[in-house]
Amino acid sequence: MLLCRVSAVSQTLSRWGRRSHWGGGLLHRALSFSSSRCQAVSPGEGSPQPAETGSPQGLYRDTVLLPRTDFPMKLTGQKLLNRELQIQQECGFADLYSWQRERKAKKEFCLHDGPPYANGDPHVGHALNKILKDIRNRFEMLRGRQVHYIPGWDCHGLPIELKALGELGTSGLGPLEIRQKAREFAEGAIARQKAAFQRWGVMADWDQCYYTYDGVYEAAQLKVFQEMHSKGFIYQDYKPVFWSPSTRTALAEAELEYNPVHVSRSIYTTFPLSTLPPEIASEGLESVSVLVWTTQPWTIPANQAVCYMPNAKYSVVKRADTSQLLLVASECSASVAALLETELESVGTFTGSQLEGGICKHPTIPDKEVPLLPANHVTMAKGTGLVHTAPAHGMDDYSVASQFKLSVECMVDEDGKFTELAGPELQHLAVMTEGTDKVITMLKECGSLVKEEQCVHSYPYDWRTKQPVVIRPSKQWFINTASLKDKAKEALQKVRVLPESARGSLLSMLDRRTYWCISRQRSWGVPIPVFYHRETGEPLINKHTVTHIAQLFKEKGSDCWWELPVEDLLPSEVLKKSKAGPVTDYVRGEDVLDIWFDSGASWAAVLEESDSRADVYVEGKDQIGGWFQSSLLTSVAVRNKAPYKALVVHGFAVTEKGDKMSKSLGNVVDPDQVINGGEDPSLPAYGADVLRWWVAESNVFSEVQIGPTALNSARDSIIKLRNTLKFLLGNLQGFDPRVQAVDPKEMHYIDQYMLHLLREYSIKVTDAYTEFDAGRAIRVLQGFIARELSSFYFSIIKDRLYCDPEDSLGRRSCQTVLEEILDGVTRSIAPILPHLAEEVYLHAPGHGEGETLFKSGWIKSSSVWRRPGLEEAVEGACAIRDSFLSSIPGKNAAQYDLNIAVEPGLLFELMESLQEHPSSTSSQLAELMMVARVNMCSVLPRDLPSDALLSSGSFLINLEGGVIREDSAYKIAAVPTSAVRCPRCRRYTADSADCLCPRCQSTVSQAH
Repeated sequence: MLLCRVSAVSQTLSRWGRRSHWGGGLLHRALSFSSSRCQAVSPGEGSPQPAETGSPQGLYRDTVLLPRTDFPMKLTGQKLLNRELQIQQECGFADLYSWQRERKAKKEFCLHDGPPYANGDPHVGHALNKILKDIRNRFEMLRGRQVHYIPGWDCHGLPIELKALGELGTSGLGPLEIRQKAREFAEGAIARQKAAFQRWGVMADWDQCYYTYDGVYEAAQLKVFQEMHSKGFIYQDYKPVFWSPSTRTALAEAELEYNPVHVSRSIYTTFPLSTLPPEIASEGLESVSVLVWTTQPWTIPANQAVCYMPNAKYSVVKRADTSQLLLVASECSASVAALLETELESVGTFTGSQLEGGICKHPTIPDKEVPLLPANHVTMAKGTGLVHTAPAHGMDDYSVASQFKLSVECMVDEDGKFTELAGPELQHLAVMTEGTDKVITMLKECGSLVKEEQCVHSYPYDWRTKQPVVIRPSKQWFINTASLKDKAKEALQKVRVLPESARGSLLSMLDRRTYWCISRQRSWGVPIPVFYHRETGEPLINKHTVTHIAQLFKEKGSDCWWELPVEDLLPSEVLKKSKAGPVTDYVRGEDVLDIWFDSGASWAAVLEESDSRADVYVEGKDQIGGWFQSSLLTSVAVRNKAPYKALVVHGFAVTEKGDKMSKSLGNVVDPDQVINGGEDPSLPAYGADVLRWWVAESNVFSEVQIGPTALNSARDSIIKLRNTLKFLLGNLQGFDPRVQAVDPKEMHYIDQYMLHLLREYSIKVTDAYTEFDAGRAIRVLQGFIARELSSFYFSIIKDRLYCDPEDSLGRRSCQTVLEEILDGVTRSIAPILPHLAEEVYLHAPGHGEGETLFKSGWIKSSSVWRRPGLEEAVEGACAIRDSFLSSIPGKNAAQYDLNIAVEPGLLFELMESLQEHPSSTSSQLAELMMVARVNMCSVLPRDLPSDALLSSGSFLINLEGGVIREDSAYKIAAVPTSAVRCPRCRRYTADSADCLCPRCQSTVSQAH
């Protein structure tokens, strides 16, 4: 027998390796032709259960081993919800995380939880994020790793402070009162979110979470602050920052959102040249005005210079309508002419560098002069190529001021109104509204306004209040990200990013961020541990002061910054080490740290027990400029390495139409309603597993749509899966794999082949989870069930399962494989559907009472299941079946005898391994072909009946990596069988209609 020969082959080239999927394979094509027996999937369909008790078949009803199980195919409504909660209770969901932390494991898997913001109810964005993380954690735990996952919450910050104060409707509260109210608000939001996460089946020790308002956390954060300060990365400076008048605090770039349709009153205005650049003066030109353009007219009073591009071309042009001489960039003159609706005649052309030495009169401030200065940030994309420069109100402008020692006086207060420095006409006017109106009026009155128009452009807004921000200078604390940028980029190169396309966004965000303002003028946050000298205003901050404050925070929490007297915050021993004067010389600072610094330091507070680098951070794409970046910068500054080995960046949850969810639009999908249903009948109770399936099945690397269509599809997919699981459980009734399992070597070859396919399935599904691709795991699962199980194996084995003797080798062989399939499929869905997986495990045979799936490991595939030659034998038979089924379209294969002619050789020996005798109704080959009888021969008989259906084909055998290759031809003749249908098994193998076939006769007689 060849199979015995080839079993010694060390390695056989898998036929799967020669194609990308089943669809192109012989086996799939063979199965794509249906017969009445091939369609049977559910427990009763196609089985030999009789229709009438008095019929011949009814006599044998009780001798047929039909599937039996109390596992429900469908659970809906309150029954479904009750069952999920019961599973959570019975199977110890609450204790699972602690259990796996206590067991011995060779490797740890650390997924560091990015803290959700504690300012509202749980939403589908939370569900997407938390379930995605939980799927990976459960997979790693099943694989035997010790999972490190500590959920956390971001608890400080302005939104919580504003909501807490807004609910109270009070003002004038002191810092401690504000903090108390904000803390209570955050605690309420945390409790609601935590309860939801637990209901979704998220595995964690929910009594051991981290909170950014916890004293121990704050102390770890201050340690990071101190180390960064001592290395010179943190400094105080007076420079322009994004300032929110609506919340009266500085903002970081990550706290901005850009309104793409903001409307500004843009103006073109002139700055008359009081001193001509020497090159222009030598041309004899007089009364030349520099033309500038700005979208922020309110900044004109703060002008300190006009900038030009050194290597660009500039022209003095003459207006045809007024003869006014204007200086503009040469390449902008055409667009300016169109704007002014007049011709512009060039009367002199110069390079930018030839403008050096020019001095302009300020248009609205008499006697003030401003220089023409070179600057590389000038562009020709829009405007005149000459840029009005107000160092107090622009980042690039400030760079010019630093280089040329210009004044950076601020004329705008914390409410966004002009101060007395702007003059009596402007003082107290809001710069973005009436202040802008007044400046434009002043420009008109002095004859400098050339053109005004509306400009729709992208403008930064405070992401909390949705109000525009301004740029204004103030004394703030900063992180010098410019000095960290290169190190951060280098560290990022060693990090795996999924999807890889997100890496570019991470790098470009780092590039754009030259400094990070980390001080906030609020009460609800971690105080910046700095003291200021009463007279000089000089800050006192060093490792001694910060270490002492950190210890106080650890013991008492950061409220002590306001509760304790300065003498306790700054004791004599600390003053002595700091070489500072008496404590009475100092006052405590009033600023708090940016919450992005709070959360960005979480690695220092949470990852101490692990490798100090998480295996992965998993967050939405908004964290590219947020937590991903703040975590990277703080970690690189302190430890010269990233805090994560990999990043997974997922999209946002959107409506089924792809729209952003908004309460005002009424299109928000509430995860609580998804699980528990709503008052409206159109909102059924789907349960937690449907929500989890939705997450898993989605392409999380893009925007993730949710709505009735997606949820109904997820529910239907789970029902189909339950149907398959019910079939498996029903056919395992009374089977105990611990004592009745058949050794793979003794199994039918088709059963061994299924173990081989199960092993391949387990490898594919494991790879999918490893790649954070739960969607691929689902597709692999559904393909395996639809093709390998329902369309192929289940159809073939039903006769053996239902009609062979209960304890026969063939039936036990089959049940052994069904139990392995049930176990493998159940474990493979467990990370996604933990409730269903545990429910199946409660019904499944082979384990003791009280055992749970999640404590028993991952899919147990064996290398023994990969047998050389076995694959070729079964696939060779399937190739023949392909030809046979294609010759009888629409007809029942069970009504044919099949003659197979194969010349002596490898294929013949392979077929012989499936059928030892030349003719058989009960061989493995007959079972696989699902026909009445198979006759094996070297040539087809000459006396075939006229209604015989002939076909032929060939099958390429490829063994030992190509060492053994043989393209074997075969011919087949399908002949309508002369046998009649057995009243018990319904196969065409009986001699007469009222007589059992030999197999059934033997089975029934043994039973009696």
